[in-house]
Amino acid sequence: MRAEGTLGATYTPDCAALHPARLVRGLARAVERRGVRVLEQTPVTAVTPGRCETPRGVVRAGVVVRATEGWTAHLPGHERDVVPVYSLVIATEPLPEEVWAEIGLARRETFTDHRHLIVYGQRTADGRLVFGGRGAPYHLGSAIRPDHDRDPRVHARLLATLREMFPVLARGRGVRVTHAWGGALGIPRDWCASVGLDRDTGLAWAGGYVGDGVATTNLAGRTLRDLVLGRDTDLTALPWVGHRSPRWEPEPLRWLGINAGLRATTAADVEERWTGRPSLLARAVAPLLG
Repeated sequence: MRAEGTLGATYTPDCAALHPARLVRGLARAVERRGVRVLEQTPVTAVTPGRCETPRGVVRAGVVVRATEGWTAHLPGHERDVVPVYSLVIATEPLPEEVWAEIGLARRETFTDHRHLIVYGQRTADGRLVFGGRGAPYHLGSAIRPDHDRDPRVHARLLATLREMFPVLARGRGVRVTHAWGGALGIPRDWCASVGLDRDTGLAWAGGYVGDGVATTNLAGRTLRDLVLGRDTDLTALPWVGHRSPRWEPEPLRWLGINAGLRATTAADVEERWTGRPSLLARAVAPLLG
């Protein structure tokens, strides 16, 4: 990859790109073939030992797994366990090969960088550049709404950052963005994902992936399998098993702290760009963001 202003880099071959929606649909078909019922359009309104409550009735089970991620705060009793913080994404029109030759990513490598307010991207199968990042505000009361998936200001900043990294995209009339979207991440207070099972209540959980859930959920699912079946394996001995994160502060302290941290993180990136030194501001706000 030939990004402008790069000071250094690390590379790992142990990486892959996939289509998350196709993965989910494929998993659903696979479990349905094994006799599992998948009930869509059925929101769970409460989780208690042995039961999930929904507007259409109660589902009972010996073990109930809460894997609600960013939506966890909407369940009674879990309002401060995980907060939803949005990550937003843009996708360009398909780029010509001469542009890709200048950008790189010939083998469809994925990338991220080590700024404080993370950005990430990849080349799609049809030749688009998909680019996303943090920066959207946290909404009071852990609110999640469809209109939060799109924030024109954040999407514009993503495009500006993309053009800074790859100036070829700003030449002439510039590259056209054809898609813009986003979604809520589940973030625990210490930014540590966890998985576990309380055998006394039959309540299990998995989550707090902080945006890395596509891969981590696979590990969580295999670990939950061993926990539910009572197996003592290398997976059940991992340090995240049984981990309990501290709870987030009550509102409005939560709203003030998270959004102040997001703004300070943005300022820290600017500070480091101009000074060329690690940000003092980033160290100061680190406790706010875990």
